[in-house]
Amino acid sequence: MKRIFFCILLCVSVVNTALGLDAIEIFTGFLDSELDGQHNYEIIPLFLSFNFDAKPAFSKIEFNPKSSLNFIVEPFINTVVQPDVNIEAGTNFLIKYAYPLTDNFQSYLKMGVGVVYMTQHTKEQSTQLNFLPQAGIGFHYFIKENVAVSCEYRARHLSNCSLNQPNKGIDSKLFLAGIALFFK
Repeated sequence: MKRIFFCILLCVSVVNTALGLDAIEIFTGFLDSELDGQHNYEIIPLFLSFNFDAKPAFSKIEFNPKSSLNFIVEPFINTVVQPDVNIEAGTNFLIKYAYPLTDNFQSYLKMGVGVVYMTQHTKEQSTQLNFLPQAGIGFHYFIKENVAVSCEYRARHLSNCSLNQPNKGIDSKLFLAGIALFFK
């Protein structure tokens, strides 16, 4: 666990030096998926998202959107509540494209991949170290100039990328809510 924390800290430090921290978000909510037709896989997620300005990196390839573009490093620890009490821990690496619709309302799209270690043993997955391709849609509602309430729907696929069998994967729906603090 110390190695994972160190790797996360190193990634955040390198990306912050290169791009600059735009925002920090904290999310929780509910994840639901079906296992083997008989059990549900349910978790209560806890994500801490570090949003970095990705425009400088994309401007080098002459992509300059008018809205915001962020690279996100998102460490998480999730409490598994079904079928047994366990945990998931890991980090997501995402791109977020946000577009303001009004002064107080901003919609966004996210996509990326994560790495997760799960203590839950399932018939679907032969490994406990897995990958998380995912995509989401959400919005920020600004209650102050630099503080927003956020809501998000995210779809994710948990899989070991066929490193070992079985690898049926676990498809999940996440419903998230949180607070965002913006620095720029």
